[in-house]
Amino acid sequence: MENQHLADSLETCLEQLNRQAVIAYPTEAVFGLGCDPDSESAVMALLALKQRPVEKGLILIAADYTQLEPYISARELSVIQRERMFACWPGPVTFVVPVPPQTPRWLTGQFDSLAIRVSDHPDVQALCRAFGKPLVSTSANLSGLPPCRTAEEVKQQFGEQFPVSVGKNRWAAQSL
Repeated sequence: MENQHLADSLETCLEQLNRQAVIAYPTEAVFGLGCDPDSESAVMALLALKQRPVEKGLILIAADYTQLEPYISARELSVIQRERMFACWPGPVTFVVPVPPQTPRWLTGQFDSLAIRVSDHPDVQALCRAFGKPLVSTSANLSGLPPCRTAEEVKQQFGEQFPVSVGKNRWAAQSL
């Protein structure tokens, strides 16, 4: 029964992503808020929800490095920089890398770079693979409140109807 519930939440989140909506999902540490990085309206909705200025820039989280390549200037990375990234991925480490001019400013903010991560969390992997690209990622919490560590906390902060992938973040699983 739990596997069906997880599959249903994944399907619901994919439907919402395809509708340019914001979703919540578990990550390595806390629940994250995410959306389609190619949808300016979805990113603006996420930023409004978080009360976060666009100038700060965002993080993209992916299932694998190839999902990130359209958004970054991979040729500008040295062999050593690539080796360092690939030694940490998949995993909870985020890197800031240069971007080409066509990367949307709603992702980079005031910077000519972008924060990126290849996650090893199974729910993030499943979402990004099923969606076919990375997600914008930021902690799931309203301004001034602590980040959500459970699906229940997401529902408390964002409402019962907010789309949530109901897997567990690793922190919550370890603290039980």
